[in-house]
Order: sequence, then C-alpha cells, then structure tokens
Amino acid sequence: MADIARDDDVIEIAHPPRFEMGERVISRSVVRNDGTYNGKDIGEVLVHKGEVGFVRSIGTFLQQFYIYAVEFTDSGHRVGMRAKELCTLDHLPDEVIAQLGERAAQLDAIR
Repeated sequence: MADIARDDDVIEIAHPPRFEMGERVISRSVVRNDGTYNGKDIGEVLVHKGEVGFVRSIGTFLQQFYIYAVEFTDSGHRVGMRAKELCTLDHLPDEVIAQLGERAAQLDAIR
C-alpha cells in the first residue's frame, strides 16, 4: 500500500471548510477505488473527471484535512474527497460564468 501523502505545511482545518453542505461540486480528476469502497474492485473507477455531485457531509482526516463526502448523481457513488479534487459549481466568479456563455445555463439545469 502506498504511503499517505501529507502536505505537512498545510493545515486546512485551521480555516473554515471550502465547500458547504448541499453545495454542487464537480470532480477535477478521476477517482479510483483504493480499497476503501466496498463492493468495487481496487483500481475500479468510482468518479470520472467532470462528474457532478453534492456535498453531503464534511469530516476531517489526520487532524489536518477536510474530507467532503460527495454524492455523485450519475454513478450514485458517495466518495470522500479533498478540496483540491473538487471545484464548486454554485459559487463561480462572474468572469467564469461569462466565459462559460451558454454552458452556464446548462449548469443551472443541474440542481
């Protein structure tokens, strides 16, 4: 088993969580089963990059990081993820929404 990568200089829990309960988020990367998700083989894809989900609960890990339990609507999987693996869809800056153009309306449809 691989060692847990700790960003020793970062203590996320010293600040408020980046996401809120119920917030729409999108996965920034592919997430594979590391053996902690029951019923799936190790290495099997649980979440695809760009998959949309909702934050269902917020916990901590190693008294250092927030872990967001995200329920992904397409796959139905509930996966624990770090903030760096997610991006909000509910609190996008105005300049990002302007760049999205028509796609911003598509994001509003995902509620």
